Amino acid sequence: MSGEVRAGHPYHMHDAIYAQPGVLRLVTRGQGEVLEAAAGRLAAAPHVWLAGLGSSWHAALVGELLLARIGRLGRRARAVQSFDLVEYWPDPDGAAVVAVTHRGHPHADAALARAAGGVTVAITGKGAGAPAGAAHVLRTVELEASACHTVSYTAALAMLAVLAATVGRDGDAAHQVDALPDLVATLLGQEAWEELAARFGGRRRYWCVGGGPNTATAYEAALKLNEAAWIPAAGLTCEQFLHGAWAALEPDDVVFLIAPPGPSHARGADVARVATAIGAPVVALVAEDDREIAALAAETIALPPMPELLSPIVAVVPLQLLAYHLAVRAGANPDTMRAEQAGHGRAHAAAAP
Repeated sequence: MSGEVRAGHPYHMHDAIYAQPGVLRLVTRGQGEVLEAAAGRLAAAPHVWLAGLGSSWHAALVGELLLARIGRLGRRARAVQSFDLVEYWPDPDGAAVVAVTHRGHPHADAALARAAGGVTVAITGKGAGAPAGAAHVLRTVELEASACHTVSYTAALAMLAVLAATVGRDGDAAHQVDALPDLVATLLGQEAWEELAARFGGRRRYWCVGGGPNTATAYEAALKLNEAAWIPAAGLTCEQFLHGAWAALEPDDVVFLIAPPGPSHARGADVARVATAIGAPVVALVAEDDREIAALAAETIALPPMPELLSPIVAVVPLQLLAYHLAVRAGANPDTMRAEQAGHGRAHAAAAP
């Protein structure tokens, strides 16, 4: 974390969340040549590994589907945690490696080193050192003052979306990415976020559930609740939730359900039915005209129309805001990950690679 520590609202995390529309509009500016060069190499690669840790792994999960579908790489694209790629998977045999890392990380360097002659691409923040071994470096955003990354995450997703559109020569997808900043700006002013946090604060446990590309959104939302608000939260796919995890759900929990139109919507509706039967409230992020899930939800947050594959860039923003305002309500500083507290300060040192 860099910059002056703030002792009250608005914290640095708040600034970063509201900076997202402007950052997304400019994220690829001046990087067209690098994008084209990287895309050309990835299109010809026998296999493409997307590697990351934490939020960067969540971005890699979205990138896997973006490159598989929009980039037309199909089964050649695969996301994996950087540590696992380095320590457990066999040599990639000349495959490409795309490493996502906000600030740079030893495991990103090690993952790129595993490419063994294949193309290497790094997606990282401005001001971070270029990961060792990266032939192509795509920069996202200045390093955040908050330890709870928000704009770094959405900027990485946007970069991956543009990279996929460039790999697949998909002009329509590129135009759709261009429209996302305005959708994010609309969402930022859509709800009374403090009131929602007051309504759903103080719960025993928070469940974040999504499917398809929004599996990553569920994971990322749970991580933000842990990091920013210091509260227990679980991120699950719809199928994980429906295949037994719901047995631990209680009426004094809350379920954040991400279910825009798409193949996973039907199972999202099943998640809402299960939670409603148990008595746990559902906060549903769904299309404005979604009557099925809205009828089951205690609160709905309307998502604007967009392709499902690109929806994680937008859908995560309300969940960032809820995590932020839950933190403020609980008296937690969302920027520090509790580094100012003795035990957690020691934990920071222990967790460092």
